[in-house]
Amino acid sequence: MMNMTPVVKQLLIINIIFFLGSQLVPVSYEYLAMFFPENPNFKPWQPITHMFMHGGFMHIAFNMFAMVSFGSALEHFWGGKKFLFFYISCGLGSALLHTAVNYYSFQDVISTLTANGFQKQEILKLLAEGKIDTRWQSLVSVSQFSGFTDAYLGTVVGASGAIYGLLTAFAFMFPNAELALMFIPVPIKAKYFVPGILAVDLFLGFKGSSLFGSGGTGIAHFAHIGGALTGYLMMLYWKKNQFNSNRWN
Repeated sequence: MMNMTPVVKQLLIINIIFFLGSQLVPVSYEYLAMFFPENPNFKPWQPITHMFMHGGFMHIAFNMFAMVSFGSALEHFWGGKKFLFFYISCGLGSALLHTAVNYYSFQDVISTLTANGFQKQEILKLLAEGKIDTRWQSLVSVSQFSGFTDAYLGTVVGASGAIYGLLTAFAFMFPNAELALMFIPVPIKAKYFVPGILAVDLFLGFKGSSLFGSGGTGIAHFAHIGGALTGYLMMLYWKKNQFNSNRWN
């Protein structure tokens, strides 16, 4: 904590304020968590605000520990403005891929239902009321139906997508840095650790659903992949443009 950089410190404070506020005012999740775009609860600010919301103490604790640990090193080299731009971009990339995957699951079932005589507006109306037509379930598989309802009714919270972008950037810049983790008895180099956890996320993202479901874990695995992918693409672009030679102070 003694080496915490300014923007990382400010992000930490903002996340803590959001978390404490959400615990005192639970209804805030209805406005600040990110909903599926076709859900009437979706608001245009949610792709930003969702990354400052967390579902519980352990959720925010792990994310903030990672942000401080890896973000401070990156901000030290990049400067505050460049670090903040990278962090927010990875969070938005995370939300984009998560939403795209959900849209695929949702639209696949919608297409099946409309092909069997159901009207899309009636389907959306029932879903918005928290209801389903049991006839729908006979037309699609269990995993398809689960992905369909989860996509529409589920919400996303957390800085994890942005954090995965930071992990990717750290591994990109310091591939041989050894990371000592509580649940692994030996240090692992960043260039092995980060691809490893991404492989696990990718596996769990596909597991349990033919249409990119959450794999039954309750974790938005493709949001993690989206944040990491955004970070990787940005690092490649910056490398070609000498990202190490200039700070954004």
